[in-house]
Amino acid sequence: MSELFALGAALCIAVSGMLIGELKGRVDVFRLARWQMLAALAMTGAVSLALGGWRTLGQEQIGLLAASSLFGIVIASTTYFAAIYKAGPRNTALLFSLTSPFALALGYVFLGETISRQQGLGVVLVLAGIVLAIGVPGRGTARLPQASTPWAGIVLGVVTALGQALGSLLARPAMAAGVEPFTAMAVRSGLAALVFIVIAVLPIAAINRPYQFSTRDLGFGIGAAFFGTCLGMSLLMAALAQGHVGIVSTLSSMTPVVILPMVWWRTGAAPPVSAWIGAMLAVTGTGLISLS
Repeated sequence: MSELFALGAALCIAVSGMLIGELKGRVDVFRLARWQMLAALAMTGAVSLALGGWRTLGQEQIGLLAASSLFGIVIASTTYFAAIYKAGPRNTALLFSLTSPFALALGYVFLGETISRQQGLGVVLVLAGIVLAIGVPGRGTARLPQASTPWAGIVLGVVTALGQALGSLLARPAMAAGVEPFTAMAVRSGLAALVFIVIAVLPIAAINRPYQFSTRDLGFGIGAAFFGTCLGMSLLMAALAQGHVGIVSTLSSMTPVVILPMVWWRTGAAPPVSAWIGAMLAVTGTGLISLS
């Protein structure tokens, strides 16, 4: 069951990315982030209350989770949504594979963890898969049906992966101390929601763009939060509770592969062979890093 839960998490994250892609040109990044974090807070907070998870929190853990929220959610979520708008959900999911190499490098630098040859090979495979699947921006070799992938989209995807890796690194001591997972996510999403609410009241035209409210847009935004944060994380936590961490991490990173049929169905254009090969290389590289 743990393997099925892990694959389910990858599927949910892919669905979340596709739903966010539907909001391009209609909902700005900061408004979407605010919707997502408030929805995530309500969902994970309710589960935490039901489980009594708030009793596992201490002052030190709250500080670590606050720092984790800054990098892993406030920064990473904003750039993640922007990357989907710029590069599309498929390429963003692929660039998100860089989280594992970044986490490996950060663990080496700040925690003194070692890097094996197998993990080094995994990093090479992840990078090779991304280059093969995305191509060279600006030369028309990218694999998006409508246009080449802009450098801005790639930079945003890389920042997302780095922010997520930093967020995970900072959250690791809190989780090791026994903080309940849904409670940790509720704290992180709640602090991020507060930041995005404060941003919303700032008199900055570039951030607070005019918007005609639509229940359809709100439904897509909440749906993305449900699949990506609530259901996806629930499945991942259930998988980690029952299965091998390395296997679960590998299977849950299948999002770049799982999302390809979704893009095919949505656009009507089959992704090229290089996109499938590149995605498989990235997942294989993640597996080598996680299973070492």
